[in-house]
Amino acid sequence: MSKASKTDYRRIARELAQQMGYELVEAGIEKEGAGQYLRFYLDSVSGISLDDCEAFHKRIQPLVEDVDYDFLEVSSPGVDRPIRTPAYAAKAVGQTVEIKLYRPLEGQKVFTGTFLGMDDKAYSIVTGQRELSFPIKDVALARRVIDVEQELAMADEPEQTQEETDEQ
Repeated sequence: MSKASKTDYRRIARELAQQMGYELVEAGIEKEGAGQYLRFYLDSVSGISLDDCEAFHKRIQPLVEDVDYDFLEVSSPGVDRPIRTPAYAAKAVGQTVEIKLYRPLEGQKVFTGTFLGMDDKAYSIVTGQRELSFPIKDVALARRVIDVEQELAMADEPEQTQEETDEQ
């Protein structure tokens, strides 16, 4: 694999992530107070651990030496990751989502509802009794709404074995 230029670090990272069994969710350079951050967000079927982030960091760093950045970060996108791909959109169907628009629609920029899906043109939700569609170009952010208490309760529940499930 060759070193990355400013324009192809995403391609290099996508190829490396695929080789390592990960999905590159997002990559970008962001200016913050302390400098330029080159960030990579990874995911996989089994989730991303700190060891996964470290392994990717060690492999990507020499490949992006000529990219202008001050800090290199690798992390999981988290449970409230933005819904940007059809694959992640399919996982979010039926979940509560928040859609933030660039410009107000009917005097409102933020909509919350049950996610119906996303196609190549729009995001669709049901809120109250209305089904709404938002053109992708108008959406600043779409992400799941996380109920922390519910997530913690689910994490505390012991997993049932197949035998326990069959007995019920």
